Amino acid sequence: MRDSIARALVWALRLLLPARGRHRTAQPAPVTEPAPTENPWMKPWTGPSSAEVREIFRAEETMRLTPVQRERSWAAEFAARGVDYDYRYPGDHFAQFGVTA
Repeated sequence: MRDSIARALVWALRLLLPARGRHRTAQPAPVTEPAPTENPWMKPWTGPSSAEVREIFRAEETMRLTPVQRERSWAAEFAARGVDYDYRYPGDHFAQFGVTA
């Protein structure tokens, strides 16, 4: 029992301690700093401003449309500005899959 414990300990120490002799490298590997990641909070806001959003939602031409047409119009306006707008309406194609927004 003592012999197996000693072998396990030697095996563990060989994993943890650096190698000796001819297998050991002459110079340690250079330490490289990780590439700085860009913080998303440091970027300027790229979405539409609150005034632009109010302009989209309160446009006179969309108030005369049905709710489904209004949602599609809003989605098209946001798409023109490069912003995803998730919209749902009764009977949409997501209802058959049981997907909720």
